[in-house]
Amino acid sequence: MNKPNRKQDALDYHAKGRPGKIQVVPTKPTNSQRDLTMAYSPGVAEPCLRIAENVEDVYKYTAKGNLVAVISNGTAVLGLGNIGPEASKPVMEGKGLLFKIYADIDVFDLELNAKNVDDFVNIVKALEPTFGGVNLEDISAPTCFEIERRLKAEMNIPVMHDDQHGTAIISGAALMNACEIQGKKLDKIKMVVNGAGAAAVSCSKMYLSLGVKKENLVMFDINGLLSTERTDLDEIRSEFATTRKDIKNLTDAMKGADVFVGLSAGNVVTPDMLKGMAKNPVVFAMANPEPEINYDLATAARKDIIMATGRSDYPNQVNNVLGFPYIFRGALDVRATAINEEMKIAAVHAIAEMAKKPVPEAVNLAYNITNLKFGRDYIIPKPMDQRLITEVSAAVAKAAIDSGVARKTISDWDAYAEELRTRLGGNDKLLRNLTNKAKQNPKRVVFAEADTYKILRAAQIVKDEGIATPILLGNVDTIKKIMRENDLDLDDVEIIDPREGTEKLEEYAQYLYKKRQRRGITLFEARKLMIDRNYYGASMVQFDEADALISGLTKNYVTTVKPALQIIGTEPGVNRVAGMYMMITAKGPVFFGDTTVNVNPTVAELVDITVLIERSVRQLNIDPRVAILSYSNFGSNEGEIPEKTREAVNILHEKYPDMIVDGDMQANFALNSDLLADNFPFSTLNGKPANTLIFPNLESGNIAYKLLQEIGGAEAVGPILLGLKKPVHVLQLGSSVREIVNMVTIAVVSAQERERVNNAKPVKRK
Repeated sequence: MNKPNRKQDALDYHAKGRPGKIQVVPTKPTNSQRDLTMAYSPGVAEPCLRIAENVEDVYKYTAKGNLVAVISNGTAVLGLGNIGPEASKPVMEGKGLLFKIYADIDVFDLELNAKNVDDFVNIVKALEPTFGGVNLEDISAPTCFEIERRLKAEMNIPVMHDDQHGTAIISGAALMNACEIQGKKLDKIKMVVNGAGAAAVSCSKMYLSLGVKKENLVMFDINGLLSTERTDLDEIRSEFATTRKDIKNLTDAMKGADVFVGLSAGNVVTPDMLKGMAKNPVVFAMANPEPEINYDLATAARKDIIMATGRSDYPNQVNNVLGFPYIFRGALDVRATAINEEMKIAAVHAIAEMAKKPVPEAVNLAYNITNLKFGRDYIIPKPMDQRLITEVSAAVAKAAIDSGVARKTISDWDAYAEELRTRLGGNDKLLRNLTNKAKQNPKRVVFAEADTYKILRAAQIVKDEGIATPILLGNVDTIKKIMRENDLDLDDVEIIDPREGTEKLEEYAQYLYKKRQRRGITLFEARKLMIDRNYYGASMVQFDEADALISGLTKNYVTTVKPALQIIGTEPGVNRVAGMYMMITAKGPVFFGDTTVNVNPTVAELVDITVLIERSVRQLNIDPRVAILSYSNFGSNEGEIPEKTREAVNILHEKYPDMIVDGDMQANFALNSDLLADNFPFSTLNGKPANTLIFPNLESGNIAYKLLQEIGGAEAVGPILLGLKKPVHVLQLGSSVREIVNMVTIAVVSAQERERVNNAKPVKRK
């Protein structure tokens, strides 16, 4: 079932702050007058003259080699139809965003007021000096075929209409693997294609290239079977016209068919049609957002089916993002003059082969699957698989070289693979993976401050996105009033006001009293405290009425942490809790600790904090490289802080020899591996920068993360409270809705990890 599409949320996302989703960022220093004279006049004359002498030097001195144009005229947008070039711009910006985050390719999106083929082609041709490649998008058929054909023939850079070829490449890989699993030969299968638009035609051509026989393929458009008897077919669709007389409709065509490919409209296929297909059928129902037949209906009708859709909430998602970023990446890296059939076929085989290889644990974790492996529910890789950039891009680059369209060769493929991995960086990919993991097994999260708009807005988002099931604490009338005023759809969410009394209140109070009666709490005080939503929320988590608690938006840190410590307590073997921030930077995630709990830790406390944070980073499937920071480098200064950090490192080296940790050291040496290697080659951190920074006191850690957040542009996810038996996370005062959602995501993933470690059965939902 589709999650509600909240129109205002989408409008706010695109409009708030800087309008749109992209910006141009300088890649060279621009801070001094000298920088500016180099960037523009007179320094810019030198590269201009070099390029004038040798036009290929444009790749050496400009961004052309990593710049793709995403171009549309808005005549066939997403399923919205012919809405015009201006209305297509948000989609084109989004496509540019995907190029950047998946393959580090820069994009200018160009929306052309040009429906005529000649006008469109002439404009794009004139732009060739600017771009290293052209991605055509959302152009209606049959115009798109002629536009692409002419641009490929008349331009000397790669051109690809992704609506056609992206789906063809991904579904081609899926078809190869599905038929292999089902024991079918491509040259023997009988195929039905429903839809005759740009994607369907391109997919069908790809299937023929892979071995499907033309006489075994029948295609339908909105008017029925493409038959040689029809007089309304254009040249492109006529290529797929059949001479068969025994097919009157889709039901007839499906009888005995091995494969159904849908690129048409939702719910046009019935379970009975599937029952008429051959043994071990393959069904690709790729209409969006509603497939040609619902996944659950299809798998109920045929237990022997392999099913793929265009949706992420079912197995085997046919998603173009598996292809286009990496196809262009490989083409750009060898300065290809075209994206030819050999390169597309290479991408098909690379994607198909990837699905057969052992899946990295990071992918299993991202999708909350214990052991993802090649089979009927995994016929193509997952979009979050970071091997795609190395496997697909390298295959495309090799095919370009072998087929003679490359103007640059690659001799060291291992070095190229490392270059590709480096391009990915890390920025927000970890957060996307964690979100995806949370959605696989959402947990019940209790919000202790639900009588505030931000909390309710975040609750709406995590509910809609399938990240968590919210439980709201607070005054019922106030909460419902905020919901009404802001058009929030939370009527089916449980709301509890502890002040009104609940059936659990006495049980919770008795528990607190028994646990703290020798620490000064009477039964009367326990009952009084339990009216406090932080105490009540922590008790819900302790009694498995909820899986995690989120609080702290309007109250100070101690007020929120104290109830959790008194009721839930720390994990076995953990002496103290600690706070950690995950800083999402352009160079990847960096973890800061302790930034919120321990004011001035002793040596022993610093060791405990480091162990706790190192373990937590490792649970995120990241290999921690820990630097314990100071104003000193390996004894260069004396004082309380350098001495305690050095002593802590000595203890860690002795007790945890497998831990990659070093210090005392200054932050720039921890984060700059070249600087560290040049000055301190003996350090255990040499080779790569640290990704986990332990601060010597709360003051330095708190200042550092806030400076990085405000001046450095990093996104702070936290504070993540570590060391409690169950997930309780305390928000910053005044956290944004996005920050609250991020914390809920972390809380859900933490709850999933505890469930896995404890090998507990999932709690039955009420």
